[in-house]
Amino acid sequence: LAEHGGLTGPHKDGWGVAYYEGPDVRVIKEAAAAAESEWVRFLKQHDIRSPIVIAHIRRATMGARSFRNTQPFTRELAGRMHVFAHNGWLPGINESPAFAPTRFHPVGETDSETAFCALLGRMSGVWKRPGEIPSPEERLAIVSAFAAQLRKLGPANFLYSDGDIVFAHGHRRKQGTSSKIEPPGLVYLQRRCGEGKRGLVASGLSIEGADQVITVVASVPLTDEPWQPFDEGEVIAISKGQLTARHPAAKYEIENGNSALRDRNRQPQAS
Repeated sequence: LAEHGGLTGPHKDGWGVAYYEGPDVRVIKEAAAAAESEWVRFLKQHDIRSPIVIAHIRRATMGARSFRNTQPFTRELAGRMHVFAHNGWLPGINESPAFAPTRFHPVGETDSETAFCALLGRMSGVWKRPGEIPSPEERLAIVSAFAAQLRKLGPANFLYSDGDIVFAHGHRRKQGTSSKIEPPGLVYLQRRCGEGKRGLVASGLSIEGADQVITVVASVPLTDEPWQPFDEGEVIAISKGQLTARHPAAKYEIENGNSALRDRNRQPQAS
């Protein structure tokens, strides 16, 4: 994280990491380059463990370089902390009626936080009471419909978690040094670690060997292993380290001069 946050890349405008602790979350972030951060050195010295970790490094495209605009963003809903991190840019989101704030309002000025508030407004329809967790199918349907609307504005890669499931949406991004914006927007790696064996070690990431299944989602592959690219517009759900469901995007085609929808959506399937 620190290497990419200002040392080997242009993302020098902030960084943050969220570690889930049950329904609550520990968030450490600052509006400065991770490569130069004393807080990063602090984290290296402490053994913080969590079943869900969401990290983000920022290159400011909307909003000042400030703490309030630094991701991941968090909000409470139904007695749980929800976390969101977005990679991309969404011009016009503040003028779009589809993303107008209702119950939740941004603290900062970023398009990413506006999107998060809109998502939680929709989620509040199923997250009604503390202690009651909506079905995975209900939540995946809401996230997938939200992602489809978000894609109309611009690159909309994001991670969202309610502490029970991580939802990852892969869309488009700049690939390497190219100026083209194209898929994949995210990639993922799933593997089983064995007790006492070498864990996942990559640039900016280290996971100790233990008897567990892990899934890592990133903007680009972090190791030489065969990372799996997201289909454009795909949403995957991850629970307890395992990919549990995926929802592909609907494809639009022009047929006989009319706009028609070819529905690729299917019921989420266990993996």
